[in-house]
Amino acid sequence: MKHKGHTNPPGRQKIIEALTQLMRTRDFHSVTTAEIAQRAGVTEGLIYKYFSSKKDLLYQVLDDLFARFNEVILERITGTPSAIQQLDIIIASSIEYYAANRVFARILLLEVRNSQDYFTSEAYERVKTYARRIRDIIDQGIAKGEIKSDIDPQILRNVILGAIEHACLGEIIFSRKLDAQVVTQSISTILFNGAKA
Repeated sequence: MKHKGHTNPPGRQKIIEALTQLMRTRDFHSVTTAEIAQRAGVTEGLIYKYFSSKKDLLYQVLDDLFARFNEVILERITGTPSAIQQLDIIIASSIEYYAANRVFARILLLEVRNSQDYFTSEAYERVKTYARRIRDIIDQGIAKGEIKSDIDPQILRNVILGAIEHACLGEIIFSRKLDAQVVTQSISTILFNGAKA
């Protein structure tokens, strides 16, 4: 449940920031609403004024982080005419964002996908916008002759998303360093040049 007003009340933002901070070192299920309230400097009841449940708060954290992520993507691909270049920018930006924002990556890759209600949340709508953008760019690339016409755009989109996630998942789980540039180059080389010798 997103805040219905046109502003983002300070208390609501403090609660979102508190959960984000706690999740830098803890998994979501081990964090209590009492700890979130204490970290935010608010009463526990205020959490339920702005969020219908602790899980709703998690989705709002993801929604806020994904909104910023989508802004980064849009800013970087605007004015880039080539579909392949746009896809390369999206791959690089996604990996960089996952590496730099481990809480975002952990929520997206580990915390929300086993919850049925996530798939009806506003956060998931934002994720779908990101996926749709990739699909639209692939369709444009096919129309312009940059991408082979016999490529299934849905499959290619899924391959891109899967490659990004699998490249980052181990690093996110085990807090290993991720070299975004090397990973991006490897994925792009295989996707756009092929693996055939």
